Amino acid sequence: MSLRDTPSGDGAVIPAGAFASAIKEPHPTRWFGFLLLRQFTLLAFSSAIDPLRIANQLAQKPLYGWHVVSEDGAPVASSSALPVGVHGTLADVSDTLPLFVCSGNNWTDAASDRTLAIIRKRARFGARHGGICTGAATLARAGLLSGRTFTLHWENQPGFIESFPELEPTKNRFEEDGDLLTCGGGSAATEMMLAQITRDYGEDFAILVADMCLNDPDLSGDRPQRSSIATAVASRNPKLVGVIQQMYLNIEEPLTLSELAASANVSRRQLERHFRKYLGESPAKTYTNIRLERGRSLLVETDRSINEIAAATGFSSALVFSRQYKARYGQTPYGTRKGR
Repeated sequence: MSLRDTPSGDGAVIPAGAFASAIKEPHPTRWFGFLLLRQFTLLAFSSAIDPLRIANQLAQKPLYGWHVVSEDGAPVASSSALPVGVHGTLADVSDTLPLFVCSGNNWTDAASDRTLAIIRKRARFGARHGGICTGAATLARAGLLSGRTFTLHWENQPGFIESFPELEPTKNRFEEDGDLLTCGGGSAATEMMLAQITRDYGEDFAILVADMCLNDPDLSGDRPQRSSIATAVASRNPKLVGVIQQMYLNIEEPLTLSELAASANVSRRQLERHFRKYLGESPAKTYTNIRLERGRSLLVETDRSINEIAAATGFSSALVFSRQYKARYGQTPYGTRKGR
């Protein structure tokens, strides 16, 4: 079957399984396309595919099908360095087939200009598009996200916002805005597909699929991608959590330790004790590391100069930024940029 044909149930994967749940009146097979870009995140891609496969297995019917494509029809190496085979090229895919773009940390140039042109053309024909992990960034490059609600992985959001200051991703795990579906990757890709299954076959069936995935049955997408800062630092100390939140909110113009202590209504000495007790380091060290992490993200995901990145992360000069960066990561900012 040509990928440009309108797919039927023929070719859909229906694995055998020990457990089944009958669907009395299945809809025509719903097909999706998945475009794999170089160094795509394998976890996010497989997390989107498997709920569809499990739905078919439970129903023992071709509820869903998928075509996996690459820009040139060749296998694509994931960010894990594992190559994944595909069914054909992006140019082979029907203009009516919903298409999810799958990418990873190198989203800035993962898609070629020709691919962007094909995506724009498909959009003009009314095709539905989505982004998995950082796939929304390619849709942004194609000009498809203006005025839309969307998301991408939290790690890549700072660099994305620097590149597209007029666009603002949400912090949610996945988003649906009309014909646009996006998610942050990982288990959020599963949740996004479970939401589709819910619309097609009801919540009870979707929860069965979630159970087979050993996934949380919460099918809403409005949960944040990141766990709370309190969980991240293994602490329920509200003053510590509040100070760390202030650090993340004030990266370009860092607050002084006195200002941070005042925000938590504690003395500087108390602040130092909290950080030593729960994090094993000084608040100044934690703050510097937060700013360096932001700088590393901007180095990998944007073309901003070292001077600009140093200023954006609150360092007094590129020299100070570079010295502290090398101390933390074992290489200079130039080395990180060269190796991206």
